[in-house]
Amino acid sequence: MKYITLIEQMTLEEKASLMSGKDFWTTQSIERLGIRSLYLADGPHGIRRQAAAADHLGLNASIQATCYPTAATVANSWNVELGERIGEYLGAEAASQQVNVLLGPGINMKRNPLCGRNFEYFSEDPYLAGKMAAAYIRGIQSHGISACVKHFAVNNQEERRMSIDTIVDERALREIYLTAFEIAVQEGEPKTLMSSYNLLNGSYTNENIHIMKDILRDEWGYKGVLVTDWGGSNDRLAGLLAGNELEMPTTAGETNAEIIRAIQSGEIVEEGLDECVDRMLELIFTTEITAGSPREFAVEKHHKVAQWAAEESVVLLKNEGNILPLRKGVKLAVIGDFAKNPRYQGAGSSIVNPTIINNILDYLDQSDLTSIGYEPGFERQGKNNKKKLNRACALAQKADVVLLYMGLDEAYETEGLDRRSIEIPGNQINLLHALYKVNSNIVAVLACGSVVEIPWIHKIKGLIHGYLPGQAGAGAIGRILTGEVNPSGKLAETYPLCYEDTPSYHHFPGKEVSVEYRESIYMGYRYYDTAIKNVLFPFGYGLSYTQYEYSNLEVSSKGVTFELTNTGDIPGMEIVQLYVGCKSQEIFRAVKELKGFAKVRLAAGETRKVTLPFDDKTFRYFNVKTNKWEIEAADYEISIGASSADIRLADTLFVEGTGAPPPYDKDMLPAYYSGKANNVSSTEFEYLLGYKIPVSKWDRSQPLGYNDTIAQCQYAKGRSARFVYHLIAFVHWFLIKTGKRSTANLIMMSIYHMPFRGVARMTGGIVNMPMLDGILMMVNGHFFRGLSHVLKEKSRMVSIAQKNHIDRKIP
Repeated sequence: MKYITLIEQMTLEEKASLMSGKDFWTTQSIERLGIRSLYLADGPHGIRRQAAAADHLGLNASIQATCYPTAATVANSWNVELGERIGEYLGAEAASQQVNVLLGPGINMKRNPLCGRNFEYFSEDPYLAGKMAAAYIRGIQSHGISACVKHFAVNNQEERRMSIDTIVDERALREIYLTAFEIAVQEGEPKTLMSSYNLLNGSYTNENIHIMKDILRDEWGYKGVLVTDWGGSNDRLAGLLAGNELEMPTTAGETNAEIIRAIQSGEIVEEGLDECVDRMLELIFTTEITAGSPREFAVEKHHKVAQWAAEESVVLLKNEGNILPLRKGVKLAVIGDFAKNPRYQGAGSSIVNPTIINNILDYLDQSDLTSIGYEPGFERQGKNNKKKLNRACALAQKADVVLLYMGLDEAYETEGLDRRSIEIPGNQINLLHALYKVNSNIVAVLACGSVVEIPWIHKIKGLIHGYLPGQAGAGAIGRILTGEVNPSGKLAETYPLCYEDTPSYHHFPGKEVSVEYRESIYMGYRYYDTAIKNVLFPFGYGLSYTQYEYSNLEVSSKGVTFELTNTGDIPGMEIVQLYVGCKSQEIFRAVKELKGFAKVRLAAGETRKVTLPFDDKTFRYFNVKTNKWEIEAADYEISIGASSADIRLADTLFVEGTGAPPPYDKDMLPAYYSGKANNVSSTEFEYLLGYKIPVSKWDRSQPLGYNDTIAQCQYAKGRSARFVYHLIAFVHWFLIKTGKRSTANLIMMSIYHMPFRGVARMTGGIVNMPMLDGILMMVNGHFFRGLSHVLKEKSRMVSIAQKNHIDRKIP
């Protein structure tokens, strides 16, 4: 251990104190030994250090910071250098705000487009997500602070996220859901990693020895600190044994006392605690922000970086008749509430208080384009408004081109809740249909952080997808509209024709005890390409104002080289993609998988030789029989594409294998070997898992416990609990009906789906576990006994607090 001399000077109580927070955002200090507190702050795409009372829901405003494009947006740039540069600027701002640990990036896989937090995640592909995350980490940590990769692992739904049990087979776990973390840990070397709320195959991730020790520590060699998500500690001792150093937020010493008692009784050996303390001290002493560090940053410079990031990430999806870029002198009608009030970031714990905010109307006033006016056209919250629609149509009739801004408002995409559909609100589609009748020259600009259905695409000539482009997004989109910037973004996720086509459609979300990942490895393009399922826009798709030609492919055992030519008359950047597919039928595989990529800048007419090397992940698969990574001896299709569906060059390479035995009986897995794994039977999934599928429904005959949710009070034996449930349900219904959707969402996020243990873990010691025992007595039908228990425990807590206060005053 690096800090053994210092640890030997610490009391058991001091060691235990470092294992949990001092308050909502800071860690404990030990002043007599020079051990200071750390400040942790949210910030996947900007710093959210709160100036007022702390919360984890995005309620209170934070100190102003640059709002960069979200991860879902920047992933469309496929530019690792850009990711590292954004990280550098995030790190600089974090240091200026005295933030030691920046809670990001988030790299969970986009298993299903309904997940409410998809806007914070990079991709449906683990290789792309891992490479982008590693770049962010390197950039952030270049300023001496720590990045915190999250949420480890398999956290792919927001509903019931604190208590849902994710059931996934080992191969899918390793190949799909952990690979991005593996790349991030090994190539980015984050100092901190955050565990997720959910269970994984029956064990809370924070306590899961398999992923926390066997894989993360032993296989990947991770030496950093593990921190819980806020309120995500279930059993503190089990978490400590799994290697979790830091529980957040504070529990006012309650769980520290658990650790002390466990060591004194011999349940836990003190040496294990010392190892955790040593890693915690390394984080503390290597993220020290000096007193002379700048307290300010160059606001305009950082804003320009945010605009650069958005410019490289915007995706051009349709350009019929080369309607874009817009020509000088074209009369534009700007329509859509999002034009004036841009949607540029998500909601929840990642909300950033921007330093500057632009809209397209301001940009047009300073450009060569001619705007004849603006109309909002629709109500942002989804209500129909015929007057606004009619005014928009009247304006559109006078224009050469209609510039229609549409998308999802803030209440649709938020932490803690999943979307109910992937449709654009109906009032916006009604507006589009009405506009089309009076002017068919429509260019739509889409603002949302995740996949939506676009069945109306035939009624528009141009489609620009800005995703959530941050505070400078309007300027970035404006420059693409005018042609000052040639669009170069490509989709980091597949756009299906409809939600029912998605591979996890039948098993998302888990509503009660568990969620089953029956599609296994077939997520995103891996499913669509293998099952030969038509999509609207494939993974890796994006248009440009120029054209590119691929030629002269050469494949060797080390990688591929080929030539790329810009055959157009303007400069541009092309994202080239390397896909590899095993031609053997012995082990079920996706028809092809992304194994490399590069973003190449070319002048008009320029040709450049591109090299994409193979690495240790190019040919591997996880063999559940040998319990390790293996390579199958076979011919492999080596493809170079402009997207997963637009393969320009291909060749075959034979690769020597590791000689591992086939892990499956083909006859037992017909859906997986066909690739049509969107609705796998229980029998087949059980064979893949290797055990019987756990019961997925609540046992309503049992009393409610710590890990049951407030929502389950509808089945409680206690009348008071059932009354509280119906009151919450009524308030939520009433808020929805009165248009207060954000407040209604907050109730669902922070109350309805909260497990009872969260009442203790998230209240900073106001409610402790013995008080929670009393609350559960009341819930389970013993109202007066439970109330008495709560009051006695509260009185005891007050007495202890008063005694400690007096003791501190006595010299």
